Amino acid sequence: MQFAKTNEVRGATTPDRSAGVPPAVAGASRGAPLWATLVGTFLGIGRIRPGPGTWASATTVILWAALARALTPWQRTPIAIALAVLVTLIGVPAATRVARGSGMKDPQFVVIDEVAGQLVALIAVPLAWKSFLAGFILFRAFDILKPPPVRQLEALPEGIGIVLDDVAAGLYALGVVHLFLRFGLLR
Repeated sequence: MQFAKTNEVRGATTPDRSAGVPPAVAGASRGAPLWATLVGTFLGIGRIRPGPGTWASATTVILWAALARALTPWQRTPIAIALAVLVTLIGVPAATRVARGSGMKDPQFVVIDEVAGQLVALIAVPLAWKSFLAGFILFRAFDILKPPPVRQLEALPEGIGIVLDDVAAGLYALGVVHLFLRFGLLR
């Protein structure tokens, strides 16, 4: 939590950073624990404007591409699934805490849901720029358009609704990317 304190030398009011909250995430979620704020904002990426969700998705694609290159082909799919599940499981309570702390139902600066959904969209996708670009564009499109039942999942309470609608958008993107791959549209 960030409090104002008086600077005794000049009598000015300055933010109290003594709690150890980095300036990039300070004020993002006044009542949320630091871990939840860091996870929920994806280490502050959710504070980048414009389009924090797009920045989080793009960062996820880049990080996954770097990690996937270091893995053998047979390791990529199980690790992508494990990461998507892990981010979802950690993201739900983090998003819940940040939403409660900010007093908002679905704060725009909470982007861990985009990380989870983007990871889902890249499961078993070949390590190729066309596949990654298609996964990125399709995930962002489905996340913004929210076709059924994505919009209905958004109505679930707190972090469950915040994260699961993006996971569903990721599943839509995953399906379309794999259809494109099946029919040779991403060569």
